[in-house]
Amino acid sequence: MNNRKEKDMLLEGKNVVVYGAGGAVGSAVACGFAQEGARVFLTGRNPDVVDTVRKEISAAGGAAESAVVDALDEKSVTGHLDAVVADAGRIDVSFNAIGISPRGLQGIPLAELPVDDFMRPVTTYAQAHFVTAQSAARHMIPQGSGVIMMHTPEPARVSLPLVGGMSVGWAAMEALNRALSAEWAQHGVRSICLRTTGMVGTPVIDVVYGLHADALGIPVDQFTAAAAAMTHRKRPTALAELTAVAVFLASGQASAMTGTVANLTGGLIVD
Repeated sequence: MNNRKEKDMLLEGKNVVVYGAGGAVGSAVACGFAQEGARVFLTGRNPDVVDTVRKEISAAGGAAESAVVDALDEKSVTGHLDAVVADAGRIDVSFNAIGISPRGLQGIPLAELPVDDFMRPVTTYAQAHFVTAQSAARHMIPQGSGVIMMHTPEPARVSLPLVGGMSVGWAAMEALNRALSAEWAQHGVRSICLRTTGMVGTPVIDVVYGLHADALGIPVDQFTAAAAAMTHRKRPTALAELTAVAVFLASGQASAMTGTVANLTGGLIVD
């Protein structure tokens, strides 16, 4: 990081809040934001996990602070953002990377899935993303700029079996992304969603692929290979690829992009 000239940093002087910063996606993107000069405010429900990410960023020469925030709790989110703005003066990017455990939610046929388990990802993702986006926009609209960002995997768009209510929840996020842009882009607040394949090697996908392989009665390596084969390039999205695009989309170089989904599925989905 210290070898980069400040003028080359895409996010120099930007203040970024990351929700779910202790997860694989949240932590990787937060580190990418910090490497490009942003001051990163890391949040999550597990203070030890989030603080580990803060220490990693600080050790690399970046600026980061951590706090316990529940993205589903409006008071928790608004209180934290008010404190961030009071300290930093503004909020430039809000990236929500929260996730929920797939256990008991995926790998189960819809005909056998309890209603509560079907609805959990739908309500969780819709509520958390609305709460964090709305809270950020209340600061961004008066300042005339800002970026709201979220991440979905490919079942938000393609029909895949045994994903339960997850696909509905992710599709709702992409619809929310478009709705936010329709109202807020005119005030300088962009809304962007990044869509990837499952990212092999991340803890959540290791569990997900295991659940699906078990449900289909095949080895997990066979399921993983089949998933990769569905893409044009025959390999899944890498976490580093998601991070690089997230940094670009958060920067002023992507100022014309809003209300859209950045397709990083490697050809699995063709627009």
